[in-house]
Amino acid sequence: MITQHAQARMQSRSIPIEAIDALLTYGETRRHRGADVYFLDRRARSRMQRSLARNTFKQLEKCLDAYVVVGDGGDIITAAHRHHRLRF
Repeated sequence: MITQHAQARMQSRSIPIEAIDALLTYGETRRHRGADVYFLDRRARSRMQRSLARNTFKQLEKCLDAYVVVGDGGDIITAAHRHHRLRF
């Protein structure tokens, strides 16, 4: 489930739901401050590129420098673009 806050952030930051699905499916996860953070590193990005169709990957490529924060209940709390390296 996506919270209202996450929907507002996704809309204001132009992150489509398809990018969120890709992050949750192919992304790496780290535990940070009581929530799981999903992001794509190089290995996850290449794994995603191999499994998706070329057109689909090209459409999502500009949105893949994002991360998603998921709470313990499975709710998506927020989504944002990464401008710097995530530090855990």
